[in-house]
Amino acid sequence: MTFDNSKTIISLRIWLFFATIILIAWIIVAFIAKMINFPLLGLSETVWTLILVGIYLIVLLLPMIRNIQFVFFSDEGENIVFRYFHAGMVGGKKNSISIPKNSFAGFKTEKKNLGLSASIILFQRIGQSLAKYPPIYITAIPKEQKEKMLNLLGRYSPKE
Repeated sequence: MTFDNSKTIISLRIWLFFATIILIAWIIVAFIAKMINFPLLGLSETVWTLILVGIYLIVLLLPMIRNIQFVFFSDEGENIVFRYFHAGMVGGKKNSISIPKNSFAGFKTEKKNLGLSASIILFQRIGQSLAKYPPIYITAIPKEQKEKMLNLLGRYSPKE
């Protein structure tokens, strides 16, 4: 099975783009063109600007708090492959993990930030020792794909 969460990441980037456009349009209309008569709904331009900047910061920071990552998963062939990178306003370093199925030693899932962020940690048997990979954040993977992926990884995990 092969999948990625590119649709989720694209919609996130579109939301960030629109939030930026709305904030810039507000600044132009309210302060540069002075097209709005204040007070608007009983609030001054400063209060409206603070409200919009607050909403913008939430939209901007929420993907970082939730650790939203682009994730590609494939179990076709002899290896289990993950490719991932952070997908907020500023993208992160691209990472790749490829584990041969016969040396896959299992996985562990974790939730952080009051359940806003979910991750998976992979393990690989190398000789007599166990290698632990850094967490891959699976928060942005759709639920049905996440369940399929975890079931497949469970099948490849050694039975103890």
